[in-house]
Amino acid sequence: MDHSVWRFSAREPAGIAHGGDLGGLRKACPDAPKPWLDLSTGINPIPYPVPPVEASAWMRLPEAAEVHALRAAAATAYGAPSDAHVVPAPGTQILIETLPRLLAPTRVAVLGPTYAEHAAAWTRAGHAVTEVPSLDAIGDAPVAVIVDPNNPDGRTFPLAERRALAATLEARGGLLVADEAFADLEPVASLCPQVGPGLVVLRSFGKTYGLAGLRLGFAVAEPGIAARIAEALGPWAVSGPALAIGTAALSDGDWRAKAAEARAADATRLDRMIVRGGGQVVGGTCLFRTAEFPDGPGLYRRLAEAGIAVRRFAERPERLRFGLPPDRTGWCRLSRVLK
Repeated sequence: MDHSVWRFSAREPAGIAHGGDLGGLRKACPDAPKPWLDLSTGINPIPYPVPPVEASAWMRLPEAAEVHALRAAAATAYGAPSDAHVVPAPGTQILIETLPRLLAPTRVAVLGPTYAEHAAAWTRAGHAVTEVPSLDAIGDAPVAVIVDPNNPDGRTFPLAERRALAATLEARGGLLVADEAFADLEPVASLCPQVGPGLVVLRSFGKTYGLAGLRLGFAVAEPGIAARIAEALGPWAVSGPALAIGTAALSDGDWRAKAAEARAADATRLDRMIVRGGGQVVGGTCLFRTAEFPDGPGLYRRLAEAGIAVRRFAERPERLRFGLPPDRTGWCRLSRVLK
């Protein structure tokens, strides 16, 4: 890619609904049982056991050696060629916002329907964005965005097809942005080992490790592009505590393997519960399931009245997305409403 076209563009406000905001539901259902059971996000409900963090990490600026340690741990965990290919950021969302502001306005194809922030971020940065239904429909767009596994339906594409798309875009000086936010616990192959001048891969930390409040995410890219992204984020982009906790968690492959097995079992359990409740599972990952119901809006309301938040979709009212309950009490609460 011709790096000379990379630049900044101003951000404008957006109004996209997300899971995890219970304020509106609390107002709509003030008599709902408490505490609320928040199943509206796709975050691991069993978080990584946070190790002790030195007190100094809260009181001083992060050191270069700590950043290097996190990058090295992430490179190993994600299969990146080296730590020079890894850019830590305060959450994946800031990377979604940053990338479009580094490229001159162009045509962007977003494989959808998918996480709405991608199209919104590219649009805010002045790009002409089109949502396309398939890889073939990307056509000659210089930039393409795919989310694999996809949110909210869990759609995936064979590694060979994703690699071919990246190679095609690179050959014509374009860019593929591959969002692999939900890949960690899934049996899918990553594009991280293949990053080159025409590919940037995004990885989420908070979803996998149940620590979304830590605000940590990564871009994996060719070192020259990685350096440009890091420069745009500025110095000390990741806090000292996040550096320490992220390095420990990403180095713990045993925990990640056990989490993948346990969450897959939970997802299967949730599937059975949804089917017993009259729903049809239409996709998802081991951290969330998306289902259709004959009366989606009615079920959403009944769940809210029972103090349970799930994700709904204005454009598909029959669809609801369920995260995983964190404990036996949560599973029982959900089961009672679905029955």
